[in-house]
Amino acid sequence: MVERIALLHSRLQLTLTALMAALVIWALICALRGRVGQGYIGALWVAQWLIVAQCGLGALLLARNLALAGPLALHLIYGIVALLLLPGAMAYNRGRAGRGEALVFATICLMLLVVVARAYETAR
Repeated sequence: MVERIALLHSRLQLTLTALMAALVIWALICALRGRVGQGYIGALWVAQWLIVAQCGLGALLLARNLALAGPLALHLIYGIVALLLLPGAMAYNRGRAGRGEALVFATICLMLLVVVARAYETAR
């Protein structure tokens, strides 16, 4: 059972990486158009729920092994940062519209792409 959770945890990282890359490109297109559509906001929520699922799987794996070695502690920090970045960006952008909103989302999604990649590297 733990092996399957670990496999899902590692494979969900690939999904998040692809989704974040797509969201960065989509946000840049939105910036060129000068507005962020509701479809993009929905995709951000899908990304957030995938991050929540990833953190939940990580918490299950952590419950099985409570050793907080150096790389694991850094992995946890990356997970917490990933969990908080999108809600923070959405709160920051509340009431904003246009190119600035799209560029903030592009930057946050690029940051999340880096955070997801770094979390994967620290877990190896």
